[in-house]
Amino acid sequence: MKLIFLGPPGAGKGTQAVKIAEKYQIAHISTGDMLRAEMREGTKLGNEAKSLIDRGELVPDDVILGMVKNRIQKEDCKNGFLFDGFPRTIAQAEALEEISAIDYVINLDVPAERLISRISGRRMCAECGAGYHVSTYADANCKCGAALYQREDDKEETVRNRLVVYERSTKPLIEYYTRKGLLHTVNGDASIDVVDAAIRAVLSK
Repeated sequence: MKLIFLGPPGAGKGTQAVKIAEKYQIAHISTGDMLRAEMREGTKLGNEAKSLIDRGELVPDDVILGMVKNRIQKEDCKNGFLFDGFPRTIAQAEALEEISAIDYVINLDVPAERLISRISGRRMCAECGAGYHVSTYADANCKCGAALYQREDDKEETVRNRLVVYERSTKPLIEYYTRKGLLHTVNGDASIDVVDAAIRAVLSK
């Protein structure tokens, strides 16, 4: 089974991807994690990406696609894979078609204001790395005693900017995959278990 999870920042793609990948015994592929792994392993593509990142430049599509091609040939992808955070653009989606067929594209739909509340409410501990949300944990300090902080990426203004970028570059993928008959939209504004059940219902068809 070969899947793509689409959805804006904070929609819960990563959380759901872990559950689905475990259920169907397929590889969960995050392009961010993949990029870091290639750089750690010192591959040709990883070194090329590192030199770009070190200069503050974006990693171009051909490098990302080269990594994707390498990644899906690994042993843990023999039963399939789930892309989390890829493709991000129509150009990447078209290039992916040349590399592999896709069975399902799951779009997690969550209202923008709910996303802003979800992300801007996150707090992190610099000492132990624990994460909290102000809706369920109101203390200024972590349970380990260290002070909690809000990541720059999680501040409301930054979140709103990220959503604008998503609308402009990634949301057109919804129309693209709808035309191909691959898109299935799931309400992501529910509990983790309810969303998980809705995704499994789609995949069991």
